[in-house]
Amino acid sequence: MARKGLIEREKKRKKLEQKYHSIRGSSKKEIRKVPSLSDKWEIHGKLQSPPRNSAPVRLHRRCFLTGRPRANYRDFGLSGHVLREMVQACLLPGATRSSW
Repeated sequence: MARKGLIEREKKRKKLEQKYHSIRGSSKKEIRKVPSLSDKWEIHGKLQSPPRNSAPVRLHRRCFLTGRPRANYRDFGLSGHVLREMVQACLLPGATRSSW
């Protein structure tokens, strides 16, 4: 189980990203439209004004059950070891364990 503080930090980053999403998107569109380099630098400065944690790059995908940040499967939202346990217990319909 992940520490509660780390999970709360991720939630805070998610809220910040949603809050500043439109500002970042509009700034990026402006950069594409402006032909002069000096104007692009000014707009780029505006793009850097929101908090760093509002950048979508800072978000991290975590396991839905345990909060583990590594080895996550996007289709299920679970980490590898939880996914394996659930498949073994037949809790995920349509998923089978590989055997050879």
